[in-house]
Amino acid sequence: MIEGHGDDCYKFSNEIKINFSSNIYNHAEQRELYDHLSQKLPLIHSYPPPIPYELENKIADDANIDSKEVSVTNGATEAIYLIAQLFANKCSTILEPTFSEYADACRLHIHKIEFIYRLDENVRLGNVLWICNPNNPTGEVFDKDLLIRIISKNPKTYFVIDQSYENFTLKPLLSEKEAIAFDNLILIHSMTKQFAIPGLRVGYISANRNIVHEFTLHKMPWSVNVIAIEAAKYLIENKNLYRMDIASIMIERERVHDRLKEIYGVVPWSSDTNFMLVQLRSGNSSSLKEYLVKEHSMLIRDASNFHGLDSHFFRIAVQSAEENNQLIKAIEEWMSLY
Repeated sequence: MIEGHGDDCYKFSNEIKINFSSNIYNHAEQRELYDHLSQKLPLIHSYPPPIPYELENKIADDANIDSKEVSVTNGATEAIYLIAQLFANKCSTILEPTFSEYADACRLHIHKIEFIYRLDENVRLGNVLWICNPNNPTGEVFDKDLLIRIISKNPKTYFVIDQSYENFTLKPLLSEKEAIAFDNLILIHSMTKQFAIPGLRVGYISANRNIVHEFTLHKMPWSVNVIAIEAAKYLIENKNLYRMDIASIMIERERVHDRLKEIYGVVPWSSDTNFMLVQLRSGNSSSLKEYLVKEHSMLIRDASNFHGLDSHFFRIAVQSAEENNQLIKAIEEWMSLY
């Protein structure tokens, strides 16, 4: 299990006033969701359905696929571990740097793991290829046509594409409808990220019904709690109320990228999403994180524990322009110490 992740506010005694550490936009208006869930609290006195079929039906209808091509999970992370269990003792290839839970889940289920650092049509693959798209922590989106060519060219390899951040980019991605046309493709989706509800843990996979059937055989009953189910149902029914202005967020991310680039010793990486990876030429990310928490009540993601990165990397998700400006100024202050 990952140690040192984003949104680890619980580790600090002082209040975190601005959170850049989790790849979520923190300014979604959710008052109506709170009101809706307050009316559903009596449901906690009963078990949720062992399998949340009603929610799966809503997701399938929204994606224009069959409910047997969807399986709801306790966040994207449960999906990752169940997929690793489904392919236990196989050879997994992981495109790095990326979310560490892929490797952790594969180790738990005795996979032989190989890491690759680029993706092209000639890449040599094992039984399973894990891709985060958009990728965490880099924010890169892989070309959709390239992915389709590689998937089609390698029918004996299962492709697990984690699209948890699919709502935070303007670049084209594979849809649930496209996924079910392949016999060797599983998409992972996260309502946690889409609707900024990480405390509720709701995700799902989409794949052809044969894969979903085998996947479901490994699930434990009641893994998704009743409040999470009710929240997800409400959000799907009212998703137009919760649409983010991604185009504006991307413009703000580019502005923050350019401002950070002006700071001597700070190298922001290009990104296709609302978050970006940043490299320090001097100092280390853990010291910067500690300084920002202590002096400015801000939280960033120390990215040094991503496989393939080191102590000079951190990750931020852009927030409001005012908050982003405060972060930029605070980083300038810290860099002036070196």
